Amino acid sequence: MTIRRCPASRDTGWRSRLRGAFFHSVEKQTDLLIIGAGPFGLAMAAYAADLGLDYLMVGKPMGFWRDQMPAGMFLRSAADWHLDPTGRCTIERFLQTRSLTPADGEPLSLQTYLSYTDWVQEEAHLVPLPRQVERLDQIDVAQARFRASLENGDSIIAKHVVIAVGFKYFRHIPQDLVDRLPPGCFAHTCDRVDFKDLGGRRCLIIGGRQSAFEWAALLHEAGAAAVHLSYRHDSPRFAEADWSWVNPLVERTIDEPGWYRRLSPAEQEATNRQLWAEGRLKVEPWLEPRLRTDTVTLWPRTEVVAARELPAGALLVRLDNGEALTVDQIILATGYRVDLSRVPFLVQGDVLPRVTTRNGFPMLDNHLQTNVPGLFITSMAATQDFGPFFAFTVSARASARLLGGALVD
Repeated sequence: MTIRRCPASRDTGWRSRLRGAFFHSVEKQTDLLIIGAGPFGLAMAAYAADLGLDYLMVGKPMGFWRDQMPAGMFLRSAADWHLDPTGRCTIERFLQTRSLTPADGEPLSLQTYLSYTDWVQEEAHLVPLPRQVERLDQIDVAQARFRASLENGDSIIAKHVVIAVGFKYFRHIPQDLVDRLPPGCFAHTCDRVDFKDLGGRRCLIIGGRQSAFEWAALLHEAGAAAVHLSYRHDSPRFAEADWSWVNPLVERTIDEPGWYRRLSPAEQEATNRQLWAEGRLKVEPWLEPRLRTDTVTLWPRTEVVAARELPAGALLVRLDNGEALTVDQIILATGYRVDLSRVPFLVQGDVLPRVTTRNGFPMLDNHLQTNVPGLFITSMAATQDFGPFFAFTVSARASARLLGGALVD
């Protein structure tokens, strides 16, 4: 499975010439194609460049983070969750270039994190091709070669493909909830990140975890007249999450990649519950003072049972506790759920029917490779086999190391 090394892979001039040649040609060839330029894609590209591998990365750099997360958002992770598997381009080093310490920079704002990823690209000489893949096909089974057809009509032939699309295609909108809401009256959190038009408006957020509470704070600060949160569980605690136990488990994955899948179902569930307790049963304490306002009303242990449009265009929403809320916008903070059949370029191509899946997830080997030789899948889609940590940026470095180990062995 060894792929050739490219001595010029860290040469910025070479990268610029390659990019220019790409936009003037119909078809390019590479040993490694990385689809996705988010944290996992960038980490893989940084490691591939360090190893001297011949690779191309396609996608808008940090596109999901830029387009489908709201300005003013803060990350729950600290400065130790950096992206560079080589350990050179750390968040701490980036903050030092701005004369800041981690304590100064935390909690990390979305803008700070995006500036960090821009800096990683510059320091590691990463040049993603800003194109979207429209379809992925396997064109030579014997040689394990793939063709990625791009939106502009160009294509890339690759021996190996890493799919690192993150959360982009996996927004979860429960059908039973949709059935209770008028069509077109709701949006998922990742599709409702600009709040300028919601000043003076009344909003209902369905969901009660970190994103729901943060959207509520941002809506209040954008001038919303009222913000309601309805969720089925008890209210989470305002308490700092403890992620210290996560890092050792992620590092263990590098040396012992199959450890999570070898756990018994009960042991896996215990690990998942521990992460759930930190990430879902707590809300970061820096949100609490921002929500101490008459504008925000919490409705714990409730569920929407019906909703209808009023003549003036507002919505009348009924909760199962008997309360009736009049709102102008409904936002679903209902999270994400992996289902490979929702990835458009896989659906359009011929690769998806060949990939063995379980519960919508790909079944992966210890190097994140599917049963289709040369096709690797990482990030959130790897959580079933590698643990819930792979839904978090803390695993981007381990992912790159696992993939790199397979490609150079």
